[in-house]
Amino acid sequence: MSQPALKIIIEAALMAAGSPLSVERIETLFDEDQQPSPSEIQQALAELKNDLLGRGIEITEVASGFRIQVCASVAPWVARLWEEKPQRYSRALLETLALIAYRQPVTRGDIEDVRGVVVSSGIMKTLLEREWIRVVGHRDVPGRPAMYATTREFLDYFGLKSLEDLPSLMEIRELDDSNRKLELGDDAEARQAPATDYRFTSDEEAAERSASVLAATDEDLAKAAALVAQVEDNVYEEASEGDGGGRKVRDLGQLLARLEATEKAKQESQNTDRTDGNAADDSEERSTSDSTQERVSMDEAQVNEHSVSSADVTDRVTNEDKTHE
Repeated sequence: MSQPALKIIIEAALMAAGSPLSVERIETLFDEDQQPSPSEIQQALAELKNDLLGRGIEITEVASGFRIQVCASVAPWVARLWEEKPQRYSRALLETLALIAYRQPVTRGDIEDVRGVVVSSGIMKTLLEREWIRVVGHRDVPGRPAMYATTREFLDYFGLKSLEDLPSLMEIRELDDSNRKLELGDDAEARQAPATDYRFTSDEEAAERSASVLAATDEDLAKAAALVAQVEDNVYEEASEGDGGGRKVRDLGQLLARLEATEKAKQESQNTDRTDGNAADDSEERSTSDSTQERVSMDEAQVNEHSVSSADVTDRVTNEDKTHE
């Protein structure tokens, strides 16, 4: 029985293997006298990649070696072969994993300092059970906390060859900005959080900025004070001398009655504004009508005047003819 071509054997091995195969592992598939060199294996893998271009599967290299996987373009349809939905991870777990990946080795205390909240034991247990992280040592400080780092399984799961394939922080920031624009719309630039770091070129610019901030703050405080006063007026009864200046909380019936009175006053105000607007429109229409009537009267007077003048001319011509005769 003749031996098939090297790339055919490698293709079959990758299809049958339940995990990525390294070049060294592929070498062990052959007898010592027929074992291909690492360069020959690499060349066969490159040929396989080219053969699978435009197909539904592809060969990719991850941290543990090479594997055949479904192309991302057809993954949504292939995923329907399994009824169970893929497991979803919480935002807290993903943030913890990202901090370990970008700042490894780190302790739980380091993660908590960045996130500002306590890292639950359940999150660390899940990451350890998934074999995405492992303990790589202990920090030489009181308590000797464990230090965590990512594993090869982490790289394999996310399709990475090494930690260098992780997206840069700049790329993540640009992606986050793009997502914010999609969420907020075209005015995302104006609605994003204001800058907190300012660089002033002169003392005058700094003073102008300070005055602007103080003015805006005073305006916000005034609005807040007005809102608080309005709420207090609705919730508390007016203070009386007998109560020593204290204010009692209105009962539920009083609150409802006060809210109904406020809403009624608002509707009446809107109706009054609407009536005033209609009256103004009627006045304008009457003014326009009077102006039009006045112009019509003037035109009729001009026509009558013209008619009288024409009659006078006719009489004058007739008299002149009689005199001539």
